Amino acid sequence: MRIVDLSMPIYDGMPVYPGDPEVTVEIAHTRDRYGWELRKLAMGTHAGTHVDAPSHMHEGAATLDELPLDAFFGLSQVVCANDSWPRARGLFFAETAGEALFGRLKELAPPFVGGELTEELERLLLGAGIVTYTSLNGLDRLPRGVDFLFCGFPLRIREGDGSPVRAVAVFADDIGGFGKGEER
Repeated sequence: MRIVDLSMPIYDGMPVYPGDPEVTVEIAHTRDRYGWELRKLAMGTHAGTHVDAPSHMHEGAATLDELPLDAFFGLSQVVCANDSWPRARGLFFAETAGEALFGRLKELAPPFVGGELTEELERLLLGAGIVTYTSLNGLDRLPRGVDFLFCGFPLRIREGDGSPVRAVAVFADDIGGFGKGEER
């Protein structure tokens, strides 16, 4: 089994979307004074590698705590716009994907879509109830059109519109361990 970390590190002062809360990471307790170390973390729910719930862009839509856990993991593939896309897979784009792809995506109804998504495409996907992942690090290192198990679980934030995640791609030594993929 091979595990590929797709997450950006979280650190004090890291870049954020313009207008979003700044990320601060401060030492709150030290071993010398308290006998343990503890950090205080302040950040927006869309900092770094994160998942977006439909409620992020649509009033009254599903929040993180209303979505089932299987909305955040499953068999997936990295694809390009001109590829044939598999059914019943999460889809990730290493290149920019725009709203012109929405019709195909809506028809396939993947459990989640991620990667280099335009804001317009993200809004359409979330409106269709499809969870999105953004700010993934290293999709270009993954083979295109090969099944992997994606895991990107959010924090369980009540009425959450999004959450940082530790996103990983897991490749089985024998692809039969995850399923061979469907006919296209």
